[in-house]
Amino acid sequence: MLLEARNLHIGYGDAPAVWDVSLDVGVGEIVSVIGPNGAGKTTLINAIAGLLRCRQGDLRFDGRDMTRVKAHDYCGHGIALVPEGRRLFTKMSVEENLELGCYLAAARAARAQSLARVYDLFPILGQKRRQLAGELSGGQQQMVAIGRALMARPRIVLFDEPSLGLAPSIVDDMFDIIARVRDEGAAVLLVEQNVLKAIEIADRAYVLEQGRIVTCGLPADLLQQPHIREAYLGV
Repeated sequence: MLLEARNLHIGYGDAPAVWDVSLDVGVGEIVSVIGPNGAGKTTLINAIAGLLRCRQGDLRFDGRDMTRVKAHDYCGHGIALVPEGRRLFTKMSVEENLELGCYLAAARAARAQSLARVYDLFPILGQKRRQLAGELSGGQQQMVAIGRALMARPRIVLFDEPSLGLAPSIVDDMFDIIARVRDEGAAVLLVEQNVLKAIEIADRAYVLEQGRIVTCGLPADLLQQPHIREAYLGV
């Protein structure tokens, strides 16, 4: 497995948020984590990205113990995050935001190649590369956030609620892009509020409720579980 999390416990101060969570992501996989608001999904993905420290448990990436790696070194090991809310520098241009993703020496050396890849994936960004990021639509801003992550040439991309705030007409395109990211070589760990889309795109999925994994499995199997159908699909 590329990413292995075992018995993770994560919290804020004295308040626990995630308990005893275990999951895996293999090379070339899309793995989704679904669950209600407040379940701990963003907390979990932020810990895997190095933004939060795990209180207990084992987190390994390509066999390396990531609990001993400094937060700012996660990117250098091949982990990139597309954060909830995009978090762009709105007064900087599209291309300047993208270039923030390749500040490490190895990624910087491939800057031109990476920019070409991003503009191939998102032609509209090539057309608007000199425009301020804050002037873009929500969908275009999400493209910039994904492109910025890809500029780091990651081995895994962590997506935190990528469809949040997007027009319904754009959501299908966003999931097509996530699939293409995987097809071009990066594994994907996806946290997403659109349960049906998240399950359909995934090779495997986990259900997180109240800070714990309550079930996991193949998409077809999960879609047949009465609890999933009732709680998340309204069936």
